[in-house]
Amino acid sequence: MPSSQSEANFQRDIYSVSRLNSEVRAVLEGSFPLLWVEGEISNLARPASGHIYFTLKDPQAQVRCAMFRMKRQLLRFQPENGLKVLIRARVGLYEGRGEFQLVAEHMEPAGAGDLQQAFDTLKLKLQQEGLFDTALKKPLPLLPKRIGLITSPSGAAIRDVLSVLQRRLPAVPVLIYPVTVQGEEAPRSILNALRLAEQRHECDLLILTRGGGSLEDLMAFNDEEVARTIHQLSIPLISAVGHEVDFTIADFVADRRAPTPSVAAELATPDKQEMLDRITSLQRRITLATQRHFSGGRQNLQNISDRLERVHPGIRLQQRQQYLDELGVQLQRITRIKLEQARGKIRLLESRLGGGIPTHRINRQREQFSHLAYRLTQAINTHLSLQRQRLGSAGGKLDALSPLATLQRGYSITRLLPSRELLHNANQVQPGDQLETRLAVGTFISTVDNPVTDQ
Repeated sequence: MPSSQSEANFQRDIYSVSRLNSEVRAVLEGSFPLLWVEGEISNLARPASGHIYFTLKDPQAQVRCAMFRMKRQLLRFQPENGLKVLIRARVGLYEGRGEFQLVAEHMEPAGAGDLQQAFDTLKLKLQQEGLFDTALKKPLPLLPKRIGLITSPSGAAIRDVLSVLQRRLPAVPVLIYPVTVQGEEAPRSILNALRLAEQRHECDLLILTRGGGSLEDLMAFNDEEVARTIHQLSIPLISAVGHEVDFTIADFVADRRAPTPSVAAELATPDKQEMLDRITSLQRRITLATQRHFSGGRQNLQNISDRLERVHPGIRLQQRQQYLDELGVQLQRITRIKLEQARGKIRLLESRLGGGIPTHRINRQREQFSHLAYRLTQAINTHLSLQRQRLGSAGGKLDALSPLATLQRGYSITRLLPSRELLHNANQVQPGDQLETRLAVGTFISTVDNPVTDQ
C-alpha cells in the first residue's frame, strides 16, 4: 500500500520533441553571447525570400549558418562559395530539424578561402604559361559530324544538352563518355575520358559539362592535369561547368566557354531552321545570279549576231558592187565629157581651116578620131569587165566563207527554246522541248518527240 501510493505520487516529466528543441534553443542562446567566428563559405543558397543559408567550415569541422534578409541587405559585398569570412553570430538551434546553427548578424571578408586561393594560384600560373591565349583556341566546326559529351550520365546537364541537340539538329549523332564529376575520383575519371576521346578520335567536337555546385563541388574541373590535357587536345572542346556565375580552370583553357549546358549545345550545333533559311537564301541568290548570267549571255549573243550581220560578206559584197557601179557611171560621164570636148575641138579646127583644108586630110583626121574613140570605148569596156570579174571572184570567195552559204548547202542551225541554247548533241533535249531551226530561207519551230542519240 505505501509502495503504490508513492508510485501514484510520482509523476513523469515527458518532453515532446518540439518542447525539447525549444528549451535547448533557449539554453544555447542564453549561454553564448554574440560570437565572432571565422571560416570558409560553402553550399551557399539564396532562396526567393532574400535570406541566405550556407555552411561555414574549416579543415576539421563545419556548422550551418543563416543570415536573414534585413541583415543581408546591409552587406557591402556579395558572399560567394569558397570565400573566407568573419561573422558575428548568435548560437542557436533550428527547431524544425533540431539542427545546431549560427544566426549571422554581420559578415565581412576575411581573405580568400584555401580552395579559392588554390584556384587563383593555378589560374595565374596557367595564364602566364599561355594556356588561356585566345590565339591558340581551335575553331568549332560549323556542322559537326559527331559530338562527344563528357559528363555524368545521371546528372541534369546531360538531359539539358541532349534536349537542345535534339531540337536544333537531331541528325548529328552524340557519343557519351560517362564520368564522375564530383569527389576524389572525379579528376582521374575526366582525364581518362579526355584521353580516350583523343585516342579514338571518333568525334570532331567535345562538350565537357556538369550542373552547378559549390567551389568544392567543382574542384575536379580546377585540376591542373585536367587543364593541361584539355589544352593538348586536337579536338575542339566546349566547357560548360556550373551555372552562369561559376568559372573553372577548364572554362579558361577550353576553346569555348558556355555559361550553361544548354548554351553549350546551342554553340555546338547550328539551328536547323536557320540552316534551312540560309540554304533558301543561297538558292535565291544562285537563281538570281544564274538569271543575270543567262540574260547577259543572251544580250552578248544578240550583240555578236548584230555585229555578224553588219560584217556579213554578202553585205560587204553589195557595198563593193555599189561602189563599182558608181565608178562605172563616173567613167562613162567622164568619157562623154572627153568626147564632147574632142568634138568641140574638131569643130573649132574645121571652122578655122574652112575650105582651105584638103578633104582627104580632114577625112583622115576623122578616121583617126573615130579609131581613137573606138579604142577608148574598148579600153573602158575591157577595164569594166576586168573589174567585174575581180569583184565576182572576190564575192564568190566571200560567199563560200559565209555562214549563209553553209545553210544554202542544206545545213541548219537549231536552238533550244526559250533559252536559245545552240544544240550540238541530242542528249541536250527531252521529249516535249521546243526547238527553233533556221534554214537558208526561213525559220520554223518544232517539238521533240523522241530524241535519238548515237551510243
